[in-house]
Amino acid sequence: MTTCGRQVAVRRLLLAIPERPISRVTLDVGPVVRGEPGLWASLTVAEARDLARRLLAQAALADSGTPGEQSVAVK
Repeated sequence: MTTCGRQVAVRRLLLAIPERPISRVTLDVGPVVRGEPGLWASLTVAEARDLARRLLAQAALADSGTPGEQSVAVK
């Protein structure tokens, strides 16, 4: 649970299609207690790794208090 009241879940989604199984990483950011809507995303393995790298980089900046990029869009 985040300090703003959202539950964040990260899971693996496997679609067992016989001719080509599909594996994704899902990110589910639930609604706030006040009822604001949440969001859901299905990421490829590469997208999930890129997002993880960006999150860790931003967390390191937040930890150090070093000025840096304010936000980074996932492409």
